[in-house]
Amino acid sequence: MPFIKSAQTSSEPIDIYYEDSGKGKPVVFIHGWPLSGSMWEYQVTQLPQQGLRCITYDRRGFGNSDRPFTGYDYNTLAGDLKALLDQLDLKDVTLVGFSMGGGEIAKYFSLYGGARVSKVVLVSAVVPYMLQTADNPNGVPQEEFDKMAKGMMDDRPAFMESFNKDFFGVSLTNHPVSTAFLQNSLTRVMDASPIATLECAKSFSATDFRQDVSKINVPTLIIHGDKDKIVPMDATGKEAFKMIEGALFVVYKDAPHGLWFTDKEKLNQDLVDFI
Repeated sequence: MPFIKSAQTSSEPIDIYYEDSGKGKPVVFIHGWPLSGSMWEYQVTQLPQQGLRCITYDRRGFGNSDRPFTGYDYNTLAGDLKALLDQLDLKDVTLVGFSMGGGEIAKYFSLYGGARVSKVVLVSAVVPYMLQTADNPNGVPQEEFDKMAKGMMDDRPAFMESFNKDFFGVSLTNHPVSTAFLQNSLTRVMDASPIATLECAKSFSATDFRQDVSKINVPTLIIHGDKDKIVPMDATGKEAFKMIEGALFVVYKDAPHGLWFTDKEKLNQDLVDFI
């Protein structure tokens, strides 16, 4: 299996697993929490046919990457992204960050000036700030994140089973994904390191990216579903749109958080058009 080595001062060098498909303009897909790079299956099987080189990788602690005890802060995670871009010697890159993956993009621009990157796509992303505070009233209250942490520590499978339904907008009257898809998603989620799962939840819930987002200075496409129960659009997508000069903002009507699957045909076309 292909790996790159990420060596940073905050932790021992670790192996980061990646997959590389197609030829053409490079697109690096950054997965969401608590999934892995395999979530992009419905993009990497289609977009290479449109002349794009699709690269996915597993965040440390997830998928086939190493599972260190520490290193789940966004500075370290952005360093892992830099190691991937540098070691594969990618140029003119489009970064596509889903949910938590938007944070790596913001930190990458803040820490490394957006080197090698020419375009950005933020999909259902957690930036600029998820936590509800006095100056971020549309954010998610701390109590909700505390409930998440307790649910994972008490019974992670049960918590993730319920979380999956909200993730894809499943309800008594709405079934946008199959039972088989939910079961497969739960299997992938449970394969992640429990430590990484908890620590990354702390990182994306508490990190204030407002100063970082303002450093994104390349053409940017922001995509968000207006029925997102996981990452509220008012606190994230709408605010990011205000902060990134010249950004495009596309709202997917009635789409849940996991729109990369529920609205995959539309997303794939929007990515091709933008890139």
